[in-house]
Amino acid sequence: MSLPPEKASELKQIIHNHLLKMDIHGKIREVLAETVRDDKDSAHRSLSETDFLHALQRRGIIDDVMKDLHFTQETDTNVETGSPPKPATHFIDKDITQLKKTNIDPSRRYLYLQVLGGKAFLEHLQEPEPFPGQLCSTFTLYLHFRNQRFRSKPVPCACEPDLKEGFLLEIHKDGVGEGSKMADATAMLSMCDPVHFVLIKTDTSSETTLISSYFLDWRTVLASPTGKTCFAVELMGVGSECKVPAGVLTVSLELYPPLTETLSTDIVSTQQSLERQRTAEKERLFLVYAKQWWREFLEIRPSHQSKLVKIFAQDENGVNRPVCSYVRVLRAGRLLESPRQAARFVSLLAHEKAPVVGGGGKQEQWCTLMAFLCRGKGDCEDHATLLCSLLLGFGLDTYVCVGTKAKGVPHAWVLTRGTDGSITFWESLTAHRYLHRAIDPDAPPLAPTPKPSSPYRTVGCVFNHQTFLANCQPSDAVELCVFDFQNQSRWKVMSEEALKSVCAPGSTTSLPPLPPLCAPSLDPAAASNHLELEMRYLVSEHRKDLDLVTVWDDHLSYLLSSALSAYELERCTGVSCGNEEFQDAVRRAVPDGHTFKGFPIHFLHRNARRAFATCLRSPFCEEIVCCRGDHVRLAVRVRVFVYPENACAVWLMFACKYRSVL
Repeated sequence: MSLPPEKASELKQIIHNHLLKMDIHGKIREVLAETVRDDKDSAHRSLSETDFLHALQRRGIIDDVMKDLHFTQETDTNVETGSPPKPATHFIDKDITQLKKTNIDPSRRYLYLQVLGGKAFLEHLQEPEPFPGQLCSTFTLYLHFRNQRFRSKPVPCACEPDLKEGFLLEIHKDGVGEGSKMADATAMLSMCDPVHFVLIKTDTSSETTLISSYFLDWRTVLASPTGKTCFAVELMGVGSECKVPAGVLTVSLELYPPLTETLSTDIVSTQQSLERQRTAEKERLFLVYAKQWWREFLEIRPSHQSKLVKIFAQDENGVNRPVCSYVRVLRAGRLLESPRQAARFVSLLAHEKAPVVGGGGKQEQWCTLMAFLCRGKGDCEDHATLLCSLLLGFGLDTYVCVGTKAKGVPHAWVLTRGTDGSITFWESLTAHRYLHRAIDPDAPPLAPTPKPSSPYRTVGCVFNHQTFLANCQPSDAVELCVFDFQNQSRWKVMSEEALKSVCAPGSTTSLPPLPPLCAPSLDPAAASNHLELEMRYLVSEHRKDLDLVTVWDDHLSYLLSSALSAYELERCTGVSCGNEEFQDAVRRAVPDGHTFKGFPIHFLHRNARRAFATCLRSPFCEEIVCCRGDHVRLAVRVRVFVYPENACAVWLMFACKYRSVL
C-alpha cells in the first residue's frame, strides 16, 4: 500500500512525536550502555544491529512502543443524546471537546508546544491523592497564539499536577497575500506575538479561580541548532499575589518543519532587547504626556481632583496599562448576531470582584480579555470593556463610562451615541438599556423634573480604543451631563496620536494580543435533559421527606418550553412574544375545576443542587414543590441556552395543577 507524500510525512510526524513522548532515546541509550557493558568480556567483538534489536526486544521496549501507539479514530457517541461517553476518571470534564484529526500542511510552518508536567504548586502540597470516583478540584491550561485558542484536559490539582499536553500552533505570515507562504527565520524573528498561558482552577462546585496569566516569548527556539528547546516556565500569581510564584511548568518547543538555517542566540536576544527598549520609550513618553494633560485638567477647576478620571488600570499581573488598551474592535463572526445578543452574552459572564486578602476596601484588577473569558467571570470593568469591544465590532459609536452609581459606588458601564445625537446607556452586567434624557439646568424652576432614567449618578470620564475624554462640566452628575464630545469646554480630550502610540494593536510588545471568541462546545439539548432529570430527582426526594407522593405530568412539562423560550428571546431582543400561545396551551391542558401554578427562574450556572436550594428560598416555588391536594400533578422544564465561550442562560420552570377543593 503506497501513501501520498503528505500522508507519509504526517504519519512520520505522529510516530516521531509518540517516540519523543516515550523518551525512546533515553531508553535506547540505557540498553546500549548495558549491552556494551555485558559484551566487554566477550572477545571484544563488534556489536551488530541484530544483537542490539534482540536486546531491545528482551527488555520489552519494542512491545511498549507498539502497545501504546494508537491512531486517531472516531469517538463513540451515545446515539440518543449525541454526547460522548463519560470519562473513566475521578473527575468529570463537563465541557468535553471532541479532538479532531489535523492534517499538517507541509507548506506551512508550525510550532509544536508541549507541556511536560507541572511542579512546585505549593498551595496544593498537603492535598491528598483523590480516590477513584471522588470529585476533586482541577487545573485547566488555556493557550492563545495568533488568533488560535487551545484548552488542555482538566487534571486533578496537586503539588506536581499531571499537565501533559501537546499543542500544534500555526505560524502564518501577516502580509496581504502572504498567509499561505512558509515563514522563514527572519520573518518569525519579527513576530513579537507571545503565547498567552492562562491557568484556571475549577473547584468541586464548578467555581473558577484564575491562578496565573503568563506571556511566553517562543522565539528562543529560532536559535536552537536542533530546532527544539525545553525549559521551565515559572508561573506567577495574580492580583495582590503577582510577585509570588504559583508553580512551574516544563515546556518544550519544536519547529516543524525544522529551519534549514538557525539564527544565533545573540540575534534573537538583540531583537528582544530592541523591542523592550522601544516599548519602554513609548510608555515613558506617554506617561510624560499623561502627567502634563492631568495638570492641565486640574487647573480648569480644583474640584476635578475628586472626579473619577481613570487613565491607567492594573491588569491581573499588576502591570499598569492605559485604559484605552483594554478596548479593541472585536468581531464575533457568526457567533453573535446583533448588538443586543452581544449584550446578553456579556451579561451571562458572572460578576465577581477581584479577591482581596484582609480588609481595606476594593482590590482593583482589570483583566486581559483572555483571562476574563477563560475564567468566565470578572468585575464590572471587564464586562464593560468586552461589551464596548463587541459593540464597536457591530459598527456602533461606543464608549466605556467610568463613574458611580447609587451610594457613590464606583462603576463602569457602556454608552452608545446615535447619529441623531441620542445617548443610550448599556448595563453590561444585566444587558439593560437606558435612554439618557439630560435635565436642562436653565429650565424654569416650576418645570417638571423628569425622574432619573438610569441607575448611574456621576460620570468622570469616557473612553474607547482610540479616544479618552474627561468630564470638565461644572457638575459630574449624569442627569445634568451633556454628551457632546466635540465641545472642548465640556470634555477635555487626550491626543489621539499619543494614545495610538501605546494602545493601537502592535504598537508595543507589552500589549496583550486580542483573542477570538470560541464557539460553544456544549450540547444545549443534552445539558437541558441532564439538568431536568437532576431536578426531577431532587423534587421527588424533597417531597418524599415530606411524605408526599410525586406524579409527573410529561405533557405539561413539555408545554413549559415555549414560555422559557419566550423569556430568553425577550432578554435578547427586549421584545415579548409567544405568551398568548403558552397561556392558551395551559388552559387546554388544565381541566375545569383545577388550579395551575407556575414559577420561572433564571440562573447562570448548571449546578442542580445550588439551583434547587435557591428556588426553595422563594415561597412561591416552595408552594409548588410542596403542593398538597387532590389529583396533584407536577411539571418541571429546563432550557439551557448556550452562547460563545460556553456561557449559559439556564431557565427553569416549576409548575403544578391540582383539583380545587372548597
